[in-house]
Amino acid sequence: MVREKMRIGVAIEDTWAFFKEIFDEFCEHHSVTLFQRRTIQSPILYDRINQAVFNRDLRSFLQTNQVVFFEWASGLLESASQLPKSCGIVTRLHRYEMYRWADHIHWDVVDKIILVSQAKRSEFIQRFPEQAEKIVVIPEAVSLERFTSSPRAFQGDLGILCHLTPRKRVYELILAFYELVKIRGDYRLHIGGGEHPLFRDYFRALHGLVEKLGLQEKVIFYGRVEQPEIWYKNIDIFISNSYSEGLQVSPMEAIASGRYCLSHHWDGADELLPVDSLYLTEQEWIQRILEYSDLSQAQKLEKIAAQQALVRERFDIHKVKSEIRRLVEQVGALYGDDPR
Repeated sequence: MVREKMRIGVAIEDTWAFFKEIFDEFCEHHSVTLFQRRTIQSPILYDRINQAVFNRDLRSFLQTNQVVFFEWASGLLESASQLPKSCGIVTRLHRYEMYRWADHIHWDVVDKIILVSQAKRSEFIQRFPEQAEKIVVIPEAVSLERFTSSPRAFQGDLGILCHLTPRKRVYELILAFYELVKIRGDYRLHIGGGEHPLFRDYFRALHGLVEKLGLQEKVIFYGRVEQPEIWYKNIDIFISNSYSEGLQVSPMEAIASGRYCLSHHWDGADELLPVDSLYLTEQEWIQRILEYSDLSQAQKLEKIAAQQALVRERFDIHKVKSEIRRLVEQVGALYGDDPR
């Protein structure tokens, strides 16, 4: 039986963008401690001293809690996996960790591994088949209270909201959009996302491409979007054009906001959208846009409603956060009440 108040540690140094509601869920039911990395200012041996402090603090953190949840399977988990095992460990691997960190983690000390899609599960098992029994697939999720449906008459506004990096293929989307407006000129493309510090050249190239194609009146750049729930109201169709994702959250948000979504068929996209909302080539993308545009308003609303039903069924944050909490409780219960 799960103890009413379990000692849960949370270790996170990457973005909190997908974690706030889950953290609040832990805090509502249990005693939660957040790992804090300390820095000692020293004129000599700075790196060595701080590494020693970090190792000691992390070891103590693991010994104090029954179970520790690592929101990202990244640097903190790598360090923890090299220490003697003293508590339950659960981690959530989104996407980038698969290629940056997975080979550096000692997976034998991890009790449960949450992956966000069946596609990522298959990929992980191919690389680490001995860890297959530990994997649980729990998708990314969206708040249906924050992102609420606000239908509007179709106005030909297409949108993408993402980090402006090559993986998101915004450059290719602009080229496809140019071909679309040659067929039918009454569309606009809305691009949300700021300049990424590692891809400043990409940001510059996107703006340059729009100028070279003469699309300045058709393509709107918004920069960093602080309130996506408001931004989605500017568009009719949301586009996910990436070549790789875990299980992208922005399409869920857009759909919950009453916007139709189309996605490039990256591996796992069929877990997010029905097949008739996916495309591979530029020509297929244009065809999908034109077909949707030519539907009656009632038919458009039917399409949106079908996608919203999937989001409510599979990606509601209330369901997902409870599922993650229960998994953490199951692992923590195996390690008893006494700190190790």
